[in-house]
Amino acid sequence: MSTATPFQFPIRIYWEDTDAGSIVFYANYLKFFERARTEWLRALGIEQHALKTEVGGMFVVSETALKYHRPAQLDDLLTVTAELAEAGRATLTLQQQAWRHSTDQAAQLLAEGTIRIGWVDSQTLKPGRIPATILKALQP
Repeated sequence: MSTATPFQFPIRIYWEDTDAGSIVFYANYLKFFERARTEWLRALGIEQHALKTEVGGMFVVSETALKYHRPAQLDDLLTVTAELAEAGRATLTLQQQAWRHSTDQAAQLLAEGTIRIGWVDSQTLKPGRIPATILKALQP
């Protein structure tokens, strides 16, 4: 894993993210992680739509492992991180975390996960190699 600071993306918790008890529905952390990964790639100059239309490929999630530590609640402000753990020829493995921030206490780790994304041809959905230009952009 890199020693650089992970990419950070803020997310506010709205009604639509919660269940009847105002607690974030567990599957929504996957959505939060997806948003952070997409914005991490965008910050590196890699836009998902351009990959599909101009490069002819796209990233798809092939594996997830999540651990939940504490619940997020309505109106919480989270910071969701994305950090490249491993880059292969056809897959990337990322470490991601969701942290709650408040003015009266230290940041709290709410959830963390390992997400593997694979490169596929956008027409056939067959696995392929990640283009060298993308792998180069991912280097610190």
